[in-house]
Amino acid sequence: MDKVFRITLVTGGARSGKSALAEGLAGRGGPGARIYIATAEPEDEEMARRIALHRDRRGPDWHTVEAPRDLAGALAASDGQGVRLVDCLTLWLSNLMAEGDPTPQVHRLCEVLGAQHSPVVLVTNELGLGIVPENALARRFRDEHGWMNQAIAAIADDVWMAVSGLPLRLKPTRGTP
Repeated sequence: MDKVFRITLVTGGARSGKSALAEGLAGRGGPGARIYIATAEPEDEEMARRIALHRDRRGPDWHTVEAPRDLAGALAASDGQGVRLVDCLTLWLSNLMAEGDPTPQVHRLCEVLGAQHSPVVLVTNELGLGIVPENALARRFRDEHGWMNQAIAAIADDVWMAVSGLPLRLKPTRGTP
């Protein structure tokens, strides 16, 4: 059996294959339940279709927990129940920023992740590869998102990036060549 990683972060651009990669990595999480922690809210038909496609791809072996804002609470409550897959941090951050400053929640998430016993795989977008956005709100979101990704990557045991459907390992765990 593959080594069980406690915290795994998967990043990539839109339609890069990051969710499928994360699902495969979550499969190495050992025995127990498979818990999908969803941060998206189906606020329109297009988003509802995206959510349905993800749910269909995962299949019936996954239990879904909706956590569009209280991600740290969902992780704390589900620790010890099996591997958790969080998809995605980008939507979670967007939900938080719609209500104000996300910094306290990001710090809380990092604290909760540091205390987890069961594996967690987190999906996030990589936004910093494009041009500088022209409006202040978009620049603020890009900056907050980059800082969040850096904070979580720093505490993650394993970090991957999906590029054109291909996995690229960015951070192996200690002791791995």
